[in-house]
Amino acid sequence: MLKPISIQARDLSDAWFQCVYEILEHGHKYVIDRGSFEGQERLEFDYITVHIKHPGVRPLIPDIPPALGIPNPVADGYVEDYLPYLMTANKQPNEDYTYGQYLEPQIAEVIRMYKQDGHGTNQAYMTVGDPAALLLNDPPCLRGIDTRIRYGKLHFMVYFRSWDLWNGFPANLGAIQMLKEYMAAEIGVGDGEIIAASKGLHLYDYIWELAKLRTMKE
Repeated sequence: MLKPISIQARDLSDAWFQCVYEILEHGHKYVIDRGSFEGQERLEFDYITVHIKHPGVRPLIPDIPPALGIPNPVADGYVEDYLPYLMTANKQPNEDYTYGQYLEPQIAEVIRMYKQDGHGTNQAYMTVGDPAALLLNDPPCLRGIDTRIRYGKLHFMVYFRSWDLWNGFPANLGAIQMLKEYMAAEIGVGDGEIIAASKGLHLYDYIWELAKLRTMKE
């Protein structure tokens, strides 16, 4: 039977740590038949939901105690550099897509929708990808950002089809949080919570030892 996991987290750093801790306990180990690092092993949750109550707390990147001697999976300044990839349609010649090529026009429309039509709607959903994306060697991992304004704040509900927990999770959520802050300011509401979900949140085998060091698990 599938074993869905639910995590309640204070902020992005806490969410990352809890997920790393839990995947070492509850992750399903398997060999990758198709996809990134084909032929290697992954630990992966069957399905996970992470409710982050204060995602705007700084710093947005993981907390790594210096005494552990582990490099931070997200370098200082990386999230800020990554943000244009999420918000604009600029694409490099070697890229099949960027999230921004899908999101850029939808961001403007969601802001307009809430400002002009009101907050009481379930239509402000931003989609990433299209049917042709299935044919790519590496289809988009982020597939959608749903939004809701409730209790005077803008909240995001995010879904990833596949998600690298060590590097991708903190970098992606840091940039998504900054996007949410921008949109909330444009709409004129407070910055709210994030609920993130995935059936593919995973750790690659080459990072397992670092994960054990960070969580101090055997």
